Amino acid sequence: MPRSPQEPELNGALLIDKPAGPTSHDIVDIVRGLYRIQKVGHCGTLDPAATGLLILLLGRATKLSQKLTADDKVYEGTLQLGQTTDSYDAQGEITATAEVPVLDAAALNSAAEHFTGDLQQKPPMVSAVKKDGVPLYKLARKGKTVEREAKTVHIYSFNFNNYTPPVAAFRVHCSKGTYVRSLAHELGQKLDCGAHLSTLHRTRSGVFEVAKATRLEELVTLPDAELPGRVLSLLELTRLLKPE
Repeated sequence: MPRSPQEPELNGALLIDKPAGPTSHDIVDIVRGLYRIQKVGHCGTLDPAATGLLILLLGRATKLSQKLTADDKVYEGTLQLGQTTDSYDAQGEITATAEVPVLDAAALNSAAEHFTGDLQQKPPMVSAVKKDGVPLYKLARKGKTVEREAKTVHIYSFNFNNYTPPVAAFRVHCSKGTYVRSLAHELGQKLDCGAHLSTLHRTRSGVFEVAKATRLEELVTLPDAELPGRVLSLLELTRLLKPE
């Protein structure tokens, strides 16, 4: 149910711990309805199956969108070896299977070192990136594959901390626009067995951490008086974003 209008108008950032299921735009719509505020935007899309930190900007804070979207991101997740999918994640159709070689975390980290630094990365065919105005996923549904323009991304670190065959747990620190599922796919190709992203959880974006975010399930049941207290004001944002 929509909340009563808040006074004064809310302008600032709201950190959400996104659950699996809804899209980033779904979260924007939910918060817009709760706050009855016209201008709500998000900084960095999370796929529906992904969880973790989603930064929403309210009111005049939407002017900071470009700056905040450009921040580096940190993710934790798992990938499954031995299976390749068309979307590079667990939501896609399996396109190939292969026997997984004998590996351990050290071997995975050795392979992951090849994917640090500047990389030329192409978006998956199953993605929202547009080709001649048409989202790639719509072309993929028709069985079409088109050439995608590669872009430069930067991987600061890519590490594995646990491996229980065939699932490996990792942490990656990367620049904006990085497709972590593409990273999982490419690692699988290097290991000659294929791989896809199983789970993904964003823990950090710039100076913001998921530990300080509000779970969506909690947000929608908060009393009206507590809602403003979850919003980082423009003054707080200015202090946080001030260069060292």
